[in-house]
Amino acid sequence: MSSYRKKALIFGVLLILGLVSGMFSTVPALEQSDYLIKLSSIKVQVLVAMFFQFTMATVYVCVAVLIYPIIKKYNEGIALAYFGFRIIGAAFLFIGIVSLMLLLFISERFMIESQPDLSYFKTIGELLRLFRDGVNHIGMILPWSLGGLILYYCSFRMNLFPKWLSIWGFIGCNLTLVVTFLLMFDVIKLITPIYFIMNTPTAIFELVLAVYLIMKGFNPIVED
Repeated sequence: MSSYRKKALIFGVLLILGLVSGMFSTVPALEQSDYLIKLSSIKVQVLVAMFFQFTMATVYVCVAVLIYPIIKKYNEGIALAYFGFRIIGAAFLFIGIVSLMLLLFISERFMIESQPDLSYFKTIGELLRLFRDGVNHIGMILPWSLGGLILYYCSFRMNLFPKWLSIWGFIGCNLTLVVTFLLMFDVIKLITPIYFIMNTPTAIFELVLAVYLIMKGFNPIVED
């Protein structure tokens, strides 16, 4: 098995691991009005979400490190830009873990206090919740998607995998960027059909790409 075939296999596995970790890193209780009460009662679920977010962030770092040398063969400057955007995106995920940990702490303190100052706890909790949403859905998504645009442009030029996959990935990243900017400027809300619909092409694409790379690998034209 060539080094490129191994990289393609690892890349595919990492993509699937990233998707799975992303699904299990969510905490639906945060979208409910009484999240300060609920978080402390589902501490294990919150800790599990933190673990999977850590896993997802680590996977994203590994993806950036794995793909950088391949893109470098096309253009070193572009490869550095790709690597930088992807590492920044992963860094925001690590920051998101801290914000979730603080939300859990605030929830526990809220439940311990015999007569908690509701306005104080709600203000701090809401700030942390909004910060976490911003970090995970804007701070991480924007640089990660910009890195994706670079990756799929390079894959198209280098013929790493079928061009239709590169085009699909490029279009998906653009849709994700558009909906992220809409979210950032408060045109849409996070938990809305349009948000999920515009992110769905990218999610499906990553799964399809992962399966393709595991089964086929990169195209022979780029083999060592």
